[in-house]
Order: sequence, then structure tokens, then C-alpha cells
Amino acid sequence: MKKRALAALGAAAVLVLSGCSVTSTAPGGNDGGGTETKDITVGVSMPTQTSERWIADGDAVKAGLEDAGYDVDLQYASDDIPTQSQQIDQMITEGADLLIIAAIDGTALSSQLDAAAAADIPVIAYDRLIRDSENVDFYVTFDNYEVGVQQATSLLVGLGILKADGSEAGATGPFNIELFAGSLDDNNAHFFWKGAMDTLQPYIDSKVLNVPSGQTTIEQAAILRWQQETAQKRMEDILTASYGNGTKLDGVLSPYDGLSRGIITALQGDGRGATIADGLPVVTGQDAEIASVALIDQGVQFASIFKDTRKLAEQSIKTASSILAGDEPEANDTETYDNGVKVVPSYLLTSDIVYKDTIESLLVDSGYWTAEEVASGQAE
Repeated sequence: MKKRALAALGAAAVLVLSGCSVTSTAPGGNDGGGTETKDITVGVSMPTQTSERWIADGDAVKAGLEDAGYDVDLQYASDDIPTQSQQIDQMITEGADLLIIAAIDGTALSSQLDAAAAADIPVIAYDRLIRDSENVDFYVTFDNYEVGVQQATSLLVGLGILKADGSEAGATGPFNIELFAGSLDDNNAHFFWKGAMDTLQPYIDSKVLNVPSGQTTIEQAAILRWQQETAQKRMEDILTASYGNGTKLDGVLSPYDGLSRGIITALQGDGRGATIADGLPVVTGQDAEIASVALIDQGVQFASIFKDTRKLAEQSIKTASSILAGDEPEANDTETYDNGVKVVPSYLLTSDIVYKDTIESLLVDSGYWTAEEVASGQAE
């Protein structure tokens, strides 16, 4: 792993986290041996501002890094791969000392990472693994396989097959479900899918669950760029093709709240109930976006997965500070995340399932959302 420690004549540099500069004694210079001060800049590349989640991530990382004394160049790429590539190129050209990147396409940044390595700039992959490059120094994320398990578990709870504690609830079906996955170019989507399908497959094999559309592969279920409108259109197409004869749909596995809202719009438009109490199928989600948390509170969406972006930001800042100080950052997983070239050392955080009766304890009491925001469905 490349280090950013600054030294002179073999002496270690001093990293001042309470200020925005590193001071080191340098040989030469105009005064023949004075002190040189170098600002430390961290480039932060986020994929989009169309999702509440990524706005919160960007704000939290920027604020935390600035509190730690770093200059921050935060850029959002509008879900456009060339834009993200250009923004990262610019960060490198302008002398960033470290990069934190949440990639739009985890396979599209090899040339940027090569340039970063050539300039001795470490790279932290943020929540989305960057693939096919040896120049990824660290990965900070959630346990994405477990997130998939939680999504599937929440679906099973909503159908009455399991209780919230994971024990059997008694319902035996058969239940009709449909499956949605994230964008295939997002490495996380594959972990979510595997965790979910490993959990659901035994119930599919035993005929407790049935997928009337027959679309049971990730390629069939994937939604490019996690777009809400695309998910809505796919749900509408499935309803037309497989449920036009009045077949009941009991639940939908959705891996992200934005997709969930599109799916719910399609279901409501097809006359399948305004709320779960009215017969609306159980729909899962992820990210605890405020619009979906409000829907959960209203009995429209059944569940979401809470990934506390404050913890993710905090861990990325700890990791960045360790690397910039020339230390090895703390990892709790050194086996799981193979990017095709290397196994990237990682720090995995935990997530929680949000049901209607856990909104207050998980989201309001922790200060993530206020009760007023939950009631209105809008962030203040």
C-alpha cells in the first residue's frame, strides 16, 4: 500500500489533524533549511445527487474530513461515467493527496486509478468496490451480503413466513413474489442479490414461494443505474404479462427504496391496493430514504434496510487519516472482496431492518431523521 507520510532526512512527518496542513522540516529552500507547509487535500467522488443517500454521504464525508483538518474537493457525477472520470482526472491533476471514490461503474475507472498510482495517490473505494485494478488501497462498506439477507428476511416477515426475530411464523403459502436487483455495473448489487437469493431459494424450492414471471436471474431482474422509472416500467410489464388474469401478487423483493417507490406506483396503478392493509403487495427496500420511511410509517412500503451513512463516513475518515499518516488502516475483512485483480482489505459495517415499529428506535432516536420528517416524508 502506498503511504503519504512526509519526511525529511529520514525524519517522520507530523500530521496535524486539528489543522489543515502537514508541517515537515525540509532541506534547502530559500532559507537553507526552513519549514515547508503543505496542505492536505482529499478528493471525494460521489456518483449522483438524485438519491438522498448519496447527498447525505457526500455531506457527511466532507464535514468529517474538514473537521479533521483536511481540505476537501467534493464532486458529484450526475450518474454519468465520463463525468466521474473527468472529475477524478481533475482531482489528480490538481494534486489531491488521497481519493475517496464511490464509483458509478466499478469497472470504468482503471485509467484514473493508474494515474493516481503513478502520482502516489492512495484510493479508498467508498461503499462500491472498484474492480479490475490493483490500485485500490482500501474498501469501506457495509456487509453487503448480509444486507441482501436482511432484504429477503424482511420480505419473508411481511409474508408471515418468519417473525421479525427470524423464527418461523407459520404461514406456508404458496405466495407469489417478483424479484428486482440493482445495476449490474455496481458490485454491491451482486452481493445484495446473492444474500437475498441464498435466503429465498429454499422457500422457492419447497414451493412456499413462486415467481410467476419466471424471471429469477440477476440479469433479468437488474435495473440499470438503479433508476426508479425503469423499475416502475419493469413492474408494469410483469403485471401485464404474468398477472393480467387476476393472479395475486403477494410480495416484491426490491433492493433500494427508489426502486421500491417505482414498483409501488406500478402496483397502485394496477389497482392492487393503496396500502398493505388494502391488499398492496409487501415491498422491501434499502437506504431508509425519508420518502420511503414515510411510506413504511403509512403502511405502504413494508420495510427498508438502514445503512447509517454517518458510520460509513466516520470509518472512511479514520481510514483516510491512517493512510495519510503512513499507517495501516484497520480492516475487519481481508478475504471477501476480490476485485478481479486483488483482494482489497476492507472494513465492513452492520445494517438494520426498518419496519414500521422500529422507525422510532432506529431512525428517530438516533437523530437520523426527525419525527416531523417521517410524518412529512421530506428532509428538512
